[in-house]
Amino acid sequence: MRQESGRSMIEMIGVLAIMAIITAGAFALISTAFHTQKRARVTDDVANIVTGVRSLLGEYDDFSNIDNSTIFGAIAVSNKNPYGGTYELAVDASNARRFVVSINGLSKSDCEGLVMKAWTDSIGYEESNHKESGATGKCVDGNKNVVSITYGE
Repeated sequence: MRQESGRSMIEMIGVLAIMAIITAGAFALISTAFHTQKRARVTDDVANIVTGVRSLLGEYDDFSNIDNSTIFGAIAVSNKNPYGGTYELAVDASNARRFVVSINGLSKSDCEGLVMKAWTDSIGYEESNHKESGATGKCVDGNKNVVSITYGE
């Protein structure tokens, strides 16, 4: 008898199924890496913004002189965030010795992640003895969510 060599259709389907599973896992890892990188960039951007505002307006008694275009131009940080939205600065309405950094244009999951993140040196984080994140935001469906973090005295 003659013996045939080669691969059966079942073996080929099995190999393709394994490759599909590996590819799906790789896409999940890449997606997680992109989310992690975006959050790290936002953290760095907010730290640079806070440092810039403090150095520019540190000689004043309050932050009532905050002007978004002037501040972002002076500290050489873009007001665009990695999520497609913007960063905005404002004086805290209840205390002029505090200022608020807002992160706009977030999806619900990104909003929730940034609200849960510990924003060290923020008013909320410090006043809660490091038990709360220091950020506020109402996270709903869509890409119009905003996270706000208050800094100052």
